[in-house]
Amino acid sequence: MHKKAYLILASLYISFSSIAQTTYLPLGSDDYLLLDRLETKSGRLCDSLVLSDKAESRKNAVNYLEHLSMPIVDSFDSAHFSKVDLYNMRQMISENGEWAPDEKGEIASKHPIFRTFYKNQYNFVYVKTKDFFLVINPVLNGTITSEHDNPVIKSAPTSLVYNSHDFEMRAWIAKKLSIYTALTDNQEKMPSYIYNYALKNGRNMSVPGAGYFLYPNTRSGNFDYLQASGYIDFAAIKDHLNVTFGNGKHFIGDGLTSLFLTDFSSNMPFLQLKAKIWKVSYECLYLELTQQYDKTLGDGMYNHKYATMHYITYNAARWLSLGFFESVVFDRSNSYEISYLNPVALTIGTNGFNGEADKSLIGFTAKVIAAHHFQLYGQLMLNEFNSKEFFSNKGWYGNKWGVQAGAKYFDVLGIKNFDLQGEVDMVRPYTYTAKDTLANYTNYNQPLADPLGAGFIKFMGMARLQPFRNITLTLKAMYYTQGLDTGNKNYGNNIFDPYVTAPNGQNTYGVKMINGPKAQGEVINLNLSIQVRRNVFFDLGSIYRKYESTTGIYPGYSSTGIATGPLTTNAVYFGVRINAARRDYTFY
Repeated sequence: MHKKAYLILASLYISFSSIAQTTYLPLGSDDYLLLDRLETKSGRLCDSLVLSDKAESRKNAVNYLEHLSMPIVDSFDSAHFSKVDLYNMRQMISENGEWAPDEKGEIASKHPIFRTFYKNQYNFVYVKTKDFFLVINPVLNGTITSEHDNPVIKSAPTSLVYNSHDFEMRAWIAKKLSIYTALTDNQEKMPSYIYNYALKNGRNMSVPGAGYFLYPNTRSGNFDYLQASGYIDFAAIKDHLNVTFGNGKHFIGDGLTSLFLTDFSSNMPFLQLKAKIWKVSYECLYLELTQQYDKTLGDGMYNHKYATMHYITYNAARWLSLGFFESVVFDRSNSYEISYLNPVALTIGTNGFNGEADKSLIGFTAKVIAAHHFQLYGQLMLNEFNSKEFFSNKGWYGNKWGVQAGAKYFDVLGIKNFDLQGEVDMVRPYTYTAKDTLANYTNYNQPLADPLGAGFIKFMGMARLQPFRNITLTLKAMYYTQGLDTGNKNYGNNIFDPYVTAPNGQNTYGVKMINGPKAQGEVINLNLSIQVRRNVFFDLGSIYRKYESTTGIYPGYSSTGIATGPLTTNAVYFGVRINAARRDYTFY
């Protein structure tokens, strides 16, 4: 305990002797799409931004936008940016105006409320003095959905309501300590297929993206849950090393999903070290996770497990970025393994020191931009690998790996602000699983990486058009095929099941990418967003989903769990949101 106290005191001393602290752009924000587009359009990777490592600093983002806003940047004519781009850049600087060079980048409101609220376009409450800054904004996300299923699900509602509301706050003190907190109270009546995903037949129940929740007593009821996140941030070494401690989410990758870490699971306590030197960026994450648990047993004190993750990127050329990722998930009876606190040691080597009982992953990333219009990206993830077994081509169950490959095309065929993205993801069965239910790659009964878990091949695509300043049309589609675990047999597709329960244990061979009975799913979502005031959106859209399994068993669709299939869902929705990202149901 004394050692921990000394470490905390030392950290606080460092924080108050340095500046250049920051807050971070919220995950799910369209700001990431804008920054990604501008970086590719500029024809040069930015050394101060690492868009594959989210959340990204507001300070770095504003500095980058200010740089691009200059008439000529490194002989690159700013005319390559459209009028909509320039408008989006100016609005993003305004929203994060405290990080502008003069700390006054906000756009003033023409009609503030009672001369007190909304003095500028973005912020409900705004306070700025020499040594103190504070912004408080309301958060609201309300959506009404009309759903129709075929076959009809017994007792399932056709009118669904999602309601999320409360506030967010960000501040800095003496330009040395930054603070962020957000709280939302949520009531959600889910589409039928998300309802079934959440309850999982009573096993490993969870609300996607949430932590503790109350589940409905009837099919027509609401899921009720709170979402709380927040952190403090300070610069341990000005412009080179930031330390952040809080509760929240992270995302590592350039794609629509990630094989390393996504924001799909619930918020988690974390300590983050982010360093930038030259063309190299390095992140160290210490995470506290919630172990797999049985919700049907009632409430209680949930046990925890832990993870250490390292991610380093290097801009090898103005058009090429390379990265290396590693992580280890471990259980130590609610205590952190001291050997994993080393911020620079390879965790896979430390795992060997500890007896190789923990869950280790390593991975590699690459990103290429070309011709001011194109971006290529990819990930290679190795969970367990035996070269002899791999090249023997016998399908050994222990060869656990995944691959992602994707591409983006900005201003398609010269149409300004019309962007396309497509990617393929595949993960071998038994990947992310552990020898027990403690160290698997999950948090709060949800995958830390892709929502499908393991044993799948998935194709995803997105088309986005912003023809006018405040109108955006987005089409998102997904098709996947995945193996199923049935008949109490572990074919490696459910990452909550220990890999030691494979049919023949370590002698399990003949494992294919799609292992066991096969399921196929496709989801299409068309959405129109209209921004009627800064960060106030009206959403109108539709969802189509089709799902079919060779088993013909569809739990939750009848009292016997059997339906003829394929199962189809059609839904239309209308929503209003303020300072919030849209709830996305296109992951399953």
